[in-house]
Amino acid sequence: MNSNVMKKTMYLFVLPALIFYLLFWIIPILKIFQYSISDYNGFVQKFNYVGLSNYKSLIHEGILGLSISNTLIYTAVSVIFGNIIALCLAFILNANIRGKGFYRSAAYIPTLFSAIVVGFIWSYVYMPDEGLIATFLKLIGIKGVEINFLGSYGSALYAIIGVDIWKNIGTSTIIFLAGLQTVPHDLIEAGKIDGCSSWKLTRFIRLPLLATSITINVTLSVINGLKAFDYPFIMTNGGPGTSTNTLIYAVYKMGFVDQLFGKASALSVISFGMIVVISIFFVLKLNKREVSV
Repeated sequence: MNSNVMKKTMYLFVLPALIFYLLFWIIPILKIFQYSISDYNGFVQKFNYVGLSNYKSLIHEGILGLSISNTLIYTAVSVIFGNIIALCLAFILNANIRGKGFYRSAAYIPTLFSAIVVGFIWSYVYMPDEGLIATFLKLIGIKGVEINFLGSYGSALYAIIGVDIWKNIGTSTIIFLAGLQTVPHDLIEAGKIDGCSSWKLTRFIRLPLLATSITINVTLSVINGLKAFDYPFIMTNGGPGTSTNTLIYAVYKMGFVDQLFGKASALSVISFGMIVVISIFFVLKLNKREVSV
């Protein structure tokens, strides 16, 4: 078979994937940009172009600022605490402890459940009167304390973030654990011979060699936080008030509840740009750190 025939054959194999990518990715994104500068209502294909009025409306109504604020808090807390807890778990599960195979499996179990199942389970856990936390407090003799985690404006967002961390911590732990398995044992032994303490071995040998795992986990956590939708939708419906109103939830509510598809498309464009820019920033910064290490 000559080279020209091989090239044509290769293109034929790639063509179905390209068509699929074009129809279900590129064209919808272009349509979102088109609808964002229109008064499209989601039903009638005849619509008028209104320029940047949808974007201006989002800013003046305060929807954009509130959604971005909640999303950035969600992302920052989940990235910092999620990765710190996962890293600590990875160090513990990498040690020589009895039954560590069981503990590794147990740490990964929450990841296997769907977001809907997790959301409903934790909604029961957080119930102020009959939930698991309230019942536990009564069992240990603490009565008269009713903490409405999901009903309080100040705690609802953080309660949801805690659920997100619990759900995804297994994946982050496994990635860190895989990174720890690649740390050469000879380096650890050499450090011990030189008199390094456990902290110095971790600080100057293990952590630098985990740079790739840190990059992967932080990037995945950032993207997961920026596109947070499941738990605000399942557990609080964006409430109480607008305290858990993230960017993606605001897009959903504006488009499918209020039927303002033009404004929802504008918010989608902003969300898309925000996710791309922040993700690229973190990847470039963390990649530079990997090179320096």
